[in-house]
Amino acid sequence: MRVLLIEDDPAVAAGIVDALTGASHTVRHESTGGAGLQAVRDDAPDLVVLDLGLPDIDGTDVCRSIRAESTVPIIVVSARSDEIDRVLALEMGADDFLVKPFGIRELIARIRAVSRRSVVETTNAAPPLPERRLGPLVIDLRGQRITVDGEPVHLTSIEYQLLLFLSQEPGAVRPRSDILRAVWKTEWFGASKTLDAHVAALRKKLGSPAWIESVRAVGFRFEIPA
Repeated sequence: MRVLLIEDDPAVAAGIVDALTGASHTVRHESTGGAGLQAVRDDAPDLVVLDLGLPDIDGTDVCRSIRAESTVPIIVVSARSDEIDRVLALEMGADDFLVKPFGIRELIARIRAVSRRSVVETTNAAPPLPERRLGPLVIDLRGQRITVDGEPVHLTSIEYQLLLFLSQEPGAVRPRSDILRAVWKTEWFGASKTLDAHVAALRKKLGSPAWIESVRAVGFRFEIPA
């Protein structure tokens, strides 16, 4: 896999490059946001690992610019640990968020998980219905377009898959483990609370937290707001 690392700290970058190279990835390293954006255009990497604290452009703006031009998976790595930072990065198009300091094995596991999600899976299932209508929410299953009250809602690929899974059975509680298996294709759940951040971002984009109810110590329930 060709990985683009956008990280301004030489010591951190060197460690990531060595580890990913040892895991059979080809890594290109850029230390500024501008150089990273150009590398996305020039090399079309398979995945981007992006730091937020860059010297020239804030990482969230780099993430937004990449997503405007490409569907390449993006894993954000940052010392910013507040929920608002995770949610903002996900809203800008990131697929995952890892808080520094982190273990290299955890990063490699995240890369594998995100890569699996980006692969189009072919199944023998019957073709889906053209759309799913849930109150003011309409999910165009063929065109993968979302509208609420007729207004378009722009989701990342992982947010779209999360919405599809939760909205299959409105009112049903979906355990975290089931969500992770269905959406992330994994049993593993890291300390950065990626699932919670994606749910928070999805609630905001749908316009109300009432769409997805948290069920303490269990998971989440999709509801149609009154």
